[in-house]
Amino acid sequence: MPGSVPPPPPAAIDATAPSAVAVSGPAHLLRVTLLMAGSCLPILGAVLIAPVLPKMQDHFASVPGAEALVPLALTVPALALALLAPFAGVIVDRVGRKRLLIVATLLYAVFGTAPLWLDSLGGIIAGRALVGVAEAAIMTCCTTLIGDYYSGRQRVKYLALQTMCASASATVFFVLGGAAGSAGWRVPFWVYAVSLVLAPLMAIALPDPATRADGDETPAVAQARRSFPWRQSAGICGLTFFGAMVFYTVPVEMSYLLDDLGVENPGVIGLATAIASAATVGGAVAFARLKRSPDPMLPVVLAVCAVGFGVMFLAGSAPLLVVGAVVNCVGTGMLLPALLTSAMSRLAFEDRGRGTGLWTAAFFGGEFVCPLVLLAGESAVGSLAGAVGLLGLAAALVAAVLWAARRRVGAVGPRPLPERLA
Repeated sequence: MPGSVPPPPPAAIDATAPSAVAVSGPAHLLRVTLLMAGSCLPILGAVLIAPVLPKMQDHFASVPGAEALVPLALTVPALALALLAPFAGVIVDRVGRKRLLIVATLLYAVFGTAPLWLDSLGGIIAGRALVGVAEAAIMTCCTTLIGDYYSGRQRVKYLALQTMCASASATVFFVLGGAAGSAGWRVPFWVYAVSLVLAPLMAIALPDPATRADGDETPAVAQARRSFPWRQSAGICGLTFFGAMVFYTVPVEMSYLLDDLGVENPGVIGLATAIASAATVGGAVAFARLKRSPDPMLPVVLAVCAVGFGVMFLAGSAPLLVVGAVVNCVGTGMLLPALLTSAMSRLAFEDRGRGTGLWTAAFFGGEFVCPLVLLAGESAVGSLAGAVGLLGLAAALVAAVLWAARRRVGAVGPRPLPERLA
């Protein structure tokens, strides 16, 4: 366009560009704490009631179909989140991130504690689906706000921290749910009321990014980029859908793989899963410290995940299986922030909510189908380890395709982190 200023190429954009908000001080610490706490709420919804499902099963034993319906109470929020996150993204861009986040956080408490008062299993499942609706808005808003507030390496740092907090909170919430569940299957649902504390703090401490001009782009460039980047978003969302299956394989299937090797002690299984979870956190820390652009790292990270799956497939003993799981989880700990940072770099301020919603839907959609895909693979090859090996082969092929694609466009090796793509 004559007279307009074209955006610089990604490699020329300074990775140390200043963030839109302060990155130190008490206000910054509170802001980051609230964003991380909000990002953990969907994880709470996913694992908190897992330990009390048997007690729920006993309570609703007289309800027809209870054997299938009670587990649905655990999984339906993730399905609702995956289906509704794109719509949450559209609302985020239209009504504002902060406003929607506060409303969704309050509704999270209402829907989350509903099983305390409901006696109908159908009503509880409906309430759990509404929890997923609130989670879709919360996750989309928190991730979008991280993208709004921070730039360059700071953005990488806090997206990686989001991954670390989510991974660590899963273990904490599982233990908390088990401890609270010893007093009755309804007791863990009280924990959902914590969002009543978070909502007013968010209203006070989180600045509204809608009140500032977008620091990532000049007005001319923003005007030129008003059309949503569907093609680029489709690519990264498709990769994220696959990456979510890679990410969730070890947490979902580790106990079954150990059982196939003759390990039945719950303590040993719990320890092995905790070690793998710690490796995920370590991978996220490593990604933040590398300070590299995410796109060139994706083939390498997927290759690490594939190697871990390969070791798990070949493992004939529990220690070797744990080694493979650790290698895989180091890779997945780097994979999630790499995918999310790559998606963020493609989005202007006006599109960030919608793009984040699509990315969130892709990720939780991959989480939902992960056990189904592995079950199909197990039926095809005759063993769960074989299905994991097939997924590892698929990860290696995807890594090779990404590496070849980058070679074709002449993007070999890491480069400074882009704030956006032209």
